[in-house]
Amino acid sequence: MQVLVKIAATFCASVLSLTIAQHSAAASAFVGVRQITAPSKERGTELPVTVWYPAEAGGRPVTLGESRFFYGTDAMLDAPIAHGRYPIILLSHGAGLGGTPLAMSWIATPLAKHGFIVAAPVHFGNAGANKSAAETMKLWLRPADISATLDALEKQPLFEDHLDAGKTGVLGLSMGGNTALALAGGRIDPIRLASYCDNDALNPSLCGWIKQSGVDLHAMDMKLADRDNEDKRIEFAMAIDPAPVDVFKTGPFSKVSIPVEIVNLGQPGAIPPTVLASGIARAIPGGMYSAIRNASHYSMFGVCKPGVSEIAKSEDIDEPICSDGDGHSRLEIHEELINLAIEAFDHRLKNGALVARFPQTP
Repeated sequence: MQVLVKIAATFCASVLSLTIAQHSAAASAFVGVRQITAPSKERGTELPVTVWYPAEAGGRPVTLGESRFFYGTDAMLDAPIAHGRYPIILLSHGAGLGGTPLAMSWIATPLAKHGFIVAAPVHFGNAGANKSAAETMKLWLRPADISATLDALEKQPLFEDHLDAGKTGVLGLSMGGNTALALAGGRIDPIRLASYCDNDALNPSLCGWIKQSGVDLHAMDMKLADRDNEDKRIEFAMAIDPAPVDVFKTGPFSKVSIPVEIVNLGQPGAIPPTVLASGIARAIPGGMYSAIRNASHYSMFGVCKPGVSEIAKSEDIDEPICSDGDGHSRLEIHEELINLAIEAFDHRLKNGALVARFPQTP
């Protein structure tokens, strides 16, 4: 099936910004943030969930996502929510240094400012003190975390009168992109997942950690790996550099019934096979695909502080966490990604105008 492709060039960011501003009637001057929990039967515990939302003045100033490597993003803790009803964006984080909801504040905060309620659960095992290679590779558990988050959000007294019923989307970054595709109807192939680290070249960083942790994917219980994780309440899915995409079955994507937009980061021909998702976009009816040529997978991290590359090397972090594409700043790339997300979710959840599309044969 023909897929509509838009090449997300840097020069279009200013056009998108102007158009988005004109269609942003629900934008808020303040962004509030609040911590809630989502009961998870599958995990056997409660998931910590961070919620960003359009706010009135009030609350306590906080900076989210700040670390020794990256700058954070400002918001107002426990600020009163602004009057109105807002569409929901369920946000799924990646693993490693980007493996927390707060690490995605750079994109969650502007989405909330634009008029969305954004909710991101912790996917256990992906980062922090309880980091676990085995739990991280149980990819089939992540979609249920998102569904449990939506269940909890719908029951929260603070938010229940401010949710725009039936206007729900999911946004996933890196491994969160895999989660978003699963929620749309993608199905994991247990055989592909079990053999994922047989060849280190697919994902040297992740597979190195898995082997160092003594995890044998072939020995992992994967009887639930290929289950259907589709959540019918979700009306639109967006995945940014989803990883890994080469563990999915091919066939189920042809039956996906909601709009899906996929964004890869990097030059065509140089995007690693484990994140290259143009084929999946072609398989999805009406799927859309974007390539931001001046970015890299690491562009999804926060803006780096001075001297971070040297600090990372001293801590045996071999990944180029501050490396982007062809010289554009991470701040510029973030602006481009934010504009793309706002445009996409406006169109699908607010029925706004779709602009700045660049059709091209894939």
